[in-house]
Amino acid sequence: MASCLINNSLFLPDINHKEMNKLKNYVQGNWIEGQGTGTDLINAITGEKIGEATSKGLDFKGMLTYARSVGGPALRKMTFHERALMLKSLALFLTEKKAMFYALSAATGATKADSWIDIDGGIGNLFVYASKGRRELPNETFYVDGKAEKISKNGTFIGHHICVPMEGVAIHINAFNFPVWGMLEKVAVNFLAGVPAIVKPATVTSYLTELVVQEIINSNILPPGSLQLICGSAGDLLDHVTEQDIVTFTGSAETGKKLKTGKAIIENSVRFNMEADSLNCSILGPDCTPDTEEFKLFIKEVTREMTVKAGQKCTAIRRIIVPENLTQDVIKSLSDRLKTTVLGNPAVEGVRMGPLASYDQVNDVRAKVLELRKSCEIVYGNYDSFEVMGADRNKGAFLPSLLLYCKDPINNKEPHQVEAFGPVSTVMSYKNTDEAIVLAKMGRGSLVGSVFTADDDFAKDIILGSACMHGRMMVVNASCAAESTGHGSPMPHLVHGGPGRAGGGEEMGGIRGIFHYMQRTAIQGHPTTITKITNVYQQGAAQKEDLIHPFRKYFDELEIGETLVTHKRTVTETDIVNFANISGDNFYAHMDVTSLEGSIFTSRVAHGYFILSAAAGLFVDPKKGPVLANYGLDECRFLKPVYVGATIGVRLTCKEKMAKEKREGEQLQGVVKWQVDVYDETGETVALATILTLVARKEV
Repeated sequence: MASCLINNSLFLPDINHKEMNKLKNYVQGNWIEGQGTGTDLINAITGEKIGEATSKGLDFKGMLTYARSVGGPALRKMTFHERALMLKSLALFLTEKKAMFYALSAATGATKADSWIDIDGGIGNLFVYASKGRRELPNETFYVDGKAEKISKNGTFIGHHICVPMEGVAIHINAFNFPVWGMLEKVAVNFLAGVPAIVKPATVTSYLTELVVQEIINSNILPPGSLQLICGSAGDLLDHVTEQDIVTFTGSAETGKKLKTGKAIIENSVRFNMEADSLNCSILGPDCTPDTEEFKLFIKEVTREMTVKAGQKCTAIRRIIVPENLTQDVIKSLSDRLKTTVLGNPAVEGVRMGPLASYDQVNDVRAKVLELRKSCEIVYGNYDSFEVMGADRNKGAFLPSLLLYCKDPINNKEPHQVEAFGPVSTVMSYKNTDEAIVLAKMGRGSLVGSVFTADDDFAKDIILGSACMHGRMMVVNASCAAESTGHGSPMPHLVHGGPGRAGGGEEMGGIRGIFHYMQRTAIQGHPTTITKITNVYQQGAAQKEDLIHPFRKYFDELEIGETLVTHKRTVTETDIVNFANISGDNFYAHMDVTSLEGSIFTSRVAHGYFILSAAAGLFVDPKKGPVLANYGLDECRFLKPVYVGATIGVRLTCKEKMAKEKREGEQLQGVVKWQVDVYDETGETVALATILTLVARKEV
């Protein structure tokens, strides 16, 4: 059983408990306790000490060396698909352990819903990247980025881009509010990129991260050296980073700036991604009167963002921007809804909001509220007088919801500069759309902003007017609300980060996220050389012909650049008429020669899709063989009109191969991309397409 179990059956009903002592750090393949006295870890509900965390005495430089020399090479040997399958296996494994994680998560003050966001959300990121890695990336150890650039007159010298894994370490310094999601959303991306990780969670909730890492290590799914853990201070870790390392930080802007300006980080131009807490806003449209569905959705979402995780979310709504004439309606509706949010011990039925993560957080929020009160008034809540269900408010880190109102938000800086990182938000009014945009941007950089309106013109004005200060913007109306993922939910498919105060970084963002952990390198050379490097056929590269038709070959037997030059056929007027009759495409250029005056055509022209179909008739081998099915069409360009009497031929070239994983009940197979180059009697290309086929692989 993991070392981080809490002796408190009230909060952890699903674990056989023992007293927690020191958390362990996972260093160079071993679990190690730090030296000396550590930082006390406190149960946020009871105020009881549940253990200590320290990293004193760890060999931080050795951790980096171990990751670079053991974990990195092992991950880089794997293809994207193999890494993706590794993530899928890990996600399935952790899913089986969720009950254990939920039980321990309660000690952080999390409700069941809070834990779902943290734990299931983190595991969900693994699933998403496992899927994207197999569907959107090649079965290679590197990535070919974009298209080739012809940079010479005759095409004998071209340029391209490839992305290869960085040969360093991803160092993740995470915040206290999401001890599971904060780790998994980052490692999912660096593992898929082929880079090992050292994770340093915030100490106050590091016991939950430690438990998850223990289970990950016990699974033996990751190659040795892929993941290490620091529970406590990062020590001199960042003094030993090199140009191949990547540092990510989530937390306060002040701490992030200090880390970002470290000597080794600056001297070695180390990639540093910062996600800082920001003053996110939600804007209510002027069309949203209290009787509209959008108004009700707005009230519900703001309340949820104030109370989920007790407001301890980097994406929480801190600024509530509403039309001037609706201000009192919003304040009353929010106050009424906040009254129904019961504060207390999450294990007690009916409790909807738990405590903050620690006493330090309570003191910090109270101090920030005092700053906000310089220009704002509290219109709901009292941090000196509130009730707690199922716990002692004087022992736990409890704080009630607080709603503030700023009468003059344009001329007061506090609500746009001071963040109380808890269940606190400020209502502010706008007179018109331009003023709403000004207020939205006064946060000087936010992770997310949301707009609630049924007026798409208003939504467009707000988005285009304030997007420059936001990493993500969400528009909600009655039509999409049922499936909306919510203001405060970063999705692995989309970029998470923001400009300015929000840190100026990006995380996740689908496949684009993996490029933060890879080096994009321009490569130049002859098309044949670039073909060899990339494993993708480049126009102008050497083509190899064989007596055996390529459709008679198994996936494993095909070579990149292998080409079939077909016999030719002449396009007739009958072809055009017949194709029009079959397809129903009677576009004037094909069927009415009297209407060609002033057009780009000089005579009746063949349908583009007829040319592509005729090309298939030239290159397809009709006999049953290794080709299982037509899989699709990636791209197609019709480059030159084909008139009656033109003679066309095809050069069919094996462009790229992607082996598919074996699935139960399915024949072993791969996807082959073919370049279809259709040319006329002058030798000029008239159509260029990429088609895909499913091709059988030889069973091993």
